[in-house]
Amino acid sequence: MMAMNNLHHGAGLTHQLLLALPFIMAIILYISAVLLSLQRQRPWHWHRSVFWIAGCLSAIAAVSGPLARRAVFDFEAHMAGHLLLGMLAPLLMVLGAPVTLMLRTLRPRSARRLSRLLRSWPVRVISDPLFASILNVGGLWLLYTTNLYSAMHGSNPLHALIHLHVFLAGYVFTAAIIYIDPTPHRASFVYRSGALIAALAAHGMLSKYIYAHPPAGVSAIQAESGGMLMYYGGDAVDVILICILCYQWYKRCRPRIPLSVSKPEGFPQN
Repeated sequence: MMAMNNLHHGAGLTHQLLLALPFIMAIILYISAVLLSLQRQRPWHWHRSVFWIAGCLSAIAAVSGPLARRAVFDFEAHMAGHLLLGMLAPLLMVLGAPVTLMLRTLRPRSARRLSRLLRSWPVRVISDPLFASILNVGGLWLLYTTNLYSAMHGSNPLHALIHLHVFLAGYVFTAAIIYIDPTPHRASFVYRSGALIAALAAHGMLSKYIYAHPPAGVSAIQAESGGMLMYYGGDAVDVILICILCYQWYKRCRPRIPLSVSKPEGFPQN
């Protein structure tokens, strides 16, 4: 009976609801901001809203429901939740451009305060692509190469804290690589590409390490399936991230075609 209680300790209904509540509130606040923007005759791109809601739903699926309950004893399910919470949800929510929407709907004084916060040195440090990469992938190395993974299933506060870190680190990393919202401290494309490549390499190495060295309490079979899911599932999300970054780079560097081009001498006139 104690084993069964421990099994469900980190996946109780109340605990899952508390983890899902911030994302439910995020959907409500985002939709409210969109409606307010429309009332002020400021149209908002509908696909941004779709991205945001899809990202929040991905995060909710990772922290509550069948997948979250199974993740307590199934490492492959845990890894699927990691991909949803730490990679797919942040990518979709960043594409939702929440900061841009906030700046459009906040009162002028509040918008200026938000702008000052974005220009502050703590935000500059956290949003640095290299620092964000270390925060993101480094946290995963710490989780899966120490006893932290097994300990999180015995403590609700630790379980919630790790899930919070996985999501926030993934969001900060994604926002630092692809600039969708206004970013006062912009890094070059070369620097961001280098940070992304380093993060991809570290993430791939970690998945292979998990495959060969199962975390504490994880069987070899589950470690192999979870490591493979982390490797190939992570690559699928990373390909989208790479495509977006390359497209932004292309748009910035493509040659500008003049509106009117004078015909060369000797060209037949109409």
